[in-house]
Amino acid sequence: MTIKVPAISDTERPAPRWAVQLAYVLPLVLLPSCLWRLPFAFHFEMGQVGERHMPGLAISIPYVFGLSILTEVAALAAIGLVSRWGEVSPSWAPIVGARRVPPMLVIVPATVGALAMTLVTVMMRLTWFGVPEGAHYENIWWEALAKTAITPIAAWGLILLALTAAYHVRRRGGRLDRSSRTVAPARHTSVTIPG
Repeated sequence: MTIKVPAISDTERPAPRWAVQLAYVLPLVLLPSCLWRLPFAFHFEMGQVGERHMPGLAISIPYVFGLSILTEVAALAAIGLVSRWGEVSPSWAPIVGARRVPPMLVIVPATVGALAMTLVTVMMRLTWFGVPEGAHYENIWWEALAKTAITPIAAWGLILLALTAAYHVRRRGGRLDRSSRTVAPARHTSVTIPG
């Protein structure tokens, strides 16, 4: 699968190539978890055993689908860290349209979100080792499916922290390190995802 990623950012100072690629790949990294979660909306337990008190379908369907959509929207918002709309609000936005976005208005929520997702990841890993008690599965295959689908979420917090650091450095005019290269002046670059 090949994804077209802009090779040149439309920002005041070009975003590093690695940051642009990470920002555009992040929604795909989180997609397996979003898809794995959907059967729970219809009370299909995905091999989990144990007493669960699921709310009625009127609540579980909008909750689970909403959570999956919110996850993808948050991942797509990370593209703002490497795009012009992370620096200047869109002209169509009421009241704030076409105004510069103060860097801290982006950096603070992105950092808080990244740290929160890192904490969630640590708690998720601890449940896999029984601290605290995690979900139990009918067999090893259901557990393997769950871990395969959920594991990519572990990268979310760290990717968001890296993108936020690159955004901060770019907005203040510095560099992350001497080997950091900005994006080449090509129209698009391709990112190939195995599978």
